[in-house]
Amino acid sequence: MDFKISYTNKEITPWGGMVFLRKCLDQMKFTEALEGCADLPAPGSNRGYSARAIVESFLVSIWCGATRFMHTEITRHDVALSKIFGWKEAPAQDTFKRFFRKFTQGMNQRVGDHFYQWIFNNTQFDNYTLDCDSSILTRYGKQQGAKKGYNPHKPGRPSHHPLMAFVADVKLVANFWLRSGNTSSSEGFVAFLEDTLHKLKGKTIRLLRLDSGFYGKEVFEYLEKKSLQYIVAARFYEPIQRLIASQKTWLRIDEGVEVGELDYQSPLWQKHRRMVIVRQLIKSRPKAAGKTLKLFADEEIYNQYRYTAYITNIPLPAAEIWRLYRGRADSENRIKELKYDFGFDSFNLKQFFGTEAALTFTMLAYNIMSLFRMFILNSKTQHTLSTLRFKTFAIGAYFQKVKGHYILRLALNKQRRKWFEGLWNQSNNVNLPFQFSNA
Repeated sequence: MDFKISYTNKEITPWGGMVFLRKCLDQMKFTEALEGCADLPAPGSNRGYSARAIVESFLVSIWCGATRFMHTEITRHDVALSKIFGWKEAPAQDTFKRFFRKFTQGMNQRVGDHFYQWIFNNTQFDNYTLDCDSSILTRYGKQQGAKKGYNPHKPGRPSHHPLMAFVADVKLVANFWLRSGNTSSSEGFVAFLEDTLHKLKGKTIRLLRLDSGFYGKEVFEYLEKKSLQYIVAARFYEPIQRLIASQKTWLRIDEGVEVGELDYQSPLWQKHRRMVIVRQLIKSRPKAAGKTLKLFADEEIYNQYRYTAYITNIPLPAAEIWRLYRGRADSENRIKELKYDFGFDSFNLKQFFGTEAALTFTMLAYNIMSLFRMFILNSKTQHTLSTLRFKTFAIGAYFQKVKGHYILRLALNKQRRKWFEGLWNQSNNVNLPFQFSNA
C-alpha cells in the first residue's frame, strides 16, 4: 500500500493508560505527602520546577520505561501526559540530575524516613515477614563509592553494594541503603536493620529471613535482643560441614528431601542455637539449591546430596522451617524487577548521595506500582512493570476541550473499551486497605 505522511497539532500521548496511576496517586494523597516533606530541595528561582513536578515526573518516567536519566526525555515532550498529571511542563534530564545532586546523607535519611513511614504508617496490614538482601550494581564510570569488591558477573569492575529490606507479605520495599562496592554483605547490617525497624515503627515483624551473607554473632545477638523470630542461612565453615557429615538421623519429608536438626554452638558464641539441616538428593532434584560438603568431596555418600542449614529460634518442626525460608527466594525476583524495569542499576550520578537519592525515589516508584497492582488491578498474577506497560498503560490518547471541559479521548477498539471502563470504575470505587494522610 502506497501512502503519504502528514502532521497534526493534536497533543497525542501513547500513555493514555497512565490515568489509572493518576487516580491511584490521588487516592493515596500523594501530593499531600510530597508537600509534607520539608527536606525536598526547593527550586533555585521562581521559574524553577517545583519538587512535586520533579518527583512525580521522575516516577512517571520510570513507569513509562525510563531506566536511566537520558530516557526521562520520554515524558518531557509529552504535553498530554503533563496534562494528565497536572504539570505545566515536564522537566528535562538535567533538572533531575541537579535536583538529586542537592541531597546529602542527612537529607536522604530524612526523606527516606518520610516516604517509607508514609506508606507503612497508613497500611492496615501488620505482622510482617521481612527479608533483607544485598545486590551488586556494576559501575563503568568514576562514581563516588564505586569500588572493586565481590562482583561475580563482572569480576574486577567497580560497583556499589546496596542493602535492601522487603516486606514479603505485600511485596513492598521497606528500606534501602547504598554502600561502596568493597563492603561485605554484613557490614553495617545491624545499623541498617535498626533503621528499617524505625521506618516500620508501630508494625510487628513476625519473621526475619536472611541469607548466609548476614550470618554472624553480632547479628544473632541483636535479633535476640530485639526478640525477633528469625531464620538465617548458615555459612558452611569447616565445623558446620563436619557437624552435618556426622548427622545420622534424617526425616524424609518429600521425594529426595530429608531434614534433621541439632543444637550448635560456634566457638565464637556464648550459647547453643538451634540448627535445621536439609539435604536433597541430586539425582531426584537436580535443580535443588544448596552446597556440597567440600571437606568430604572424596566420599561418595556425601556427593549425592546438596545441603542447606539454618539457624533459627522459631519452635516449629524442621520441615516447616525449611518451607518458611524457601519463600525468601521471592526477594531475588523483586531485585531483578527493580533492575530490569525500574533502572535500579542504571540511575547513577558521580555524587554518591545523589545516586542514593535517585534510587530512593526509584524504590518509591516501585512501592506505588506494587500497591497499584495489588489493589487497583487486583490480578491473580503479579505482572511485571514491562508487561503492564503494554497491557494497561500504552494507550494512545489526546485531550479535547468540550464546553470548557477537557475530555481525554482514548484510542481503544470496542472490545477493549469494556475492559477499560470496568477497570476505571474499579479504580474509582476500590477501597484501598490504607488510610492515607499526611505523613
